Amino acid sequence: MWVSSGAPCENSAFISRTTGEVFYASCMYDTEGELPEDMEDATLYCAVPHKNDLDLGRNLVFRFVFECLPEQEHRVKDYFRRRGAYACFKELLDRTGHLEQWYQYEQKATKTALLAWAAEEGLNVTDEAAN
Repeated sequence: MWVSSGAPCENSAFISRTTGEVFYASCMYDTEGELPEDMEDATLYCAVPHKNDLDLGRNLVFRFVFECLPEQEHRVKDYFRRRGAYACFKELLDRTGHLEQWYQYEQKATKTALLAWAAEEGLNVTDEAAN
């Protein structure tokens, strides 16, 4: 959530491959604690990807609309041609009674993508961390 809360490269998080400790950095905000000096060593740390890197941005919206609201496809594509697209999209979902369905869809897709990413990185995810 931290990495994806801003624009790509605005917020960063790194996971220690040996301890599992997470380190946070931002070019916009002060973060607590110092980053390890060897942070750039990919054998010791892995960078948590932004949601767009995991195909969880607007492509996820379009997949949801295609699967669940195909009659709204043109409207939603029009929203994403200008600023404020997510707000318009969520207003549409609220009006049509699909907002909770979207949140569940997004949560499931996020969990699936993050678990696949963790497996690719060789990270061992516990049941507690996966929930």
